Amino acid sequence: MMRDLLDDLEAGKLLSDPDPVRRAQIQMKRPLPKRFYKDVSVIAEAGGFGVSLDGKPLRTPANALLLLPAEKAARLVAEEFAVQVETIDPMSMPVYRLVNTAIDGVASDPQAVLEDILRFASSDLVCYRADSPQSLAYREAEAWDPVIDWARSSLGARFLLAEGVMHVEQPRETIAAIAIHLRQRMEPLRLAALHVMTGLMGSALLALAVDFGELDPQAAWDAAHVDEDFQSEQWGLDAEAVARRAVRKRDMMAAATLLSSISQNDSSKDA
Repeated sequence: MMRDLLDDLEAGKLLSDPDPVRRAQIQMKRPLPKRFYKDVSVIAEAGGFGVSLDGKPLRTPANALLLLPAEKAARLVAEEFAVQVETIDPMSMPVYRLVNTAIDGVASDPQAVLEDILRFASSDLVCYRADSPQSLAYREAEAWDPVIDWARSSLGARFLLAEGVMHVEQPRETIAAIAIHLRQRMEPLRLAALHVMTGLMGSALLALAVDFGELDPQAAWDAAHVDEDFQSEQWGLDAEAVARRAVRKRDMMAAATLLSSISQNDSSKDA
């Protein structure tokens, strides 16, 4: 499946498990490659910007030239390489992993990635509401109703809501409307970032709201964790869950930052 391929690519060449905590455990058992370079720089290439290590252009695990459309995006990758110390830890390089995903995976079959995001939209987190307790239902409505309203008014997508976990079939017109907007975002980097954000939040609508500037990344992340935060208040925090969430948030924010870097580049072109 395309999602399996993307999981492996997003994890990096040495990592294989989609769960971030499990990936970290696997990574700790394997020797990390030593830092072999001294200088990291951003270089202008034909068609975009790349990163060089000691003057040699950086390539992806599949040996493709790492080429980005915006200098700011390339700097994000360069910064991740620059802060490595004695070894190179792919777990600490979420932007670089995401760029590899876009170039080596998404670019070869963007339609499959688009369809995967649409599958999330068809059972989107923000459409499934708790019937009790009332305090949780209120929090969900406060965080999610504006997103539903925005999708209807700005995307032309009318989503149906459900209580509990019983599946509700969304209208075909609704999913088609989301597909229209995704097809306008078929560049591999943007689609890869949207895919990562969608998977980490369980919501294509929250990811699109970030892309459109309707929500900032932190607000979207908080909205995606209304239920989890409520349960933590009732039953306390679990250390492993906290660690897992921190890693997932780091990857989410990296995807949002990369998305912002290429969006700003698009805006400068339009100006």
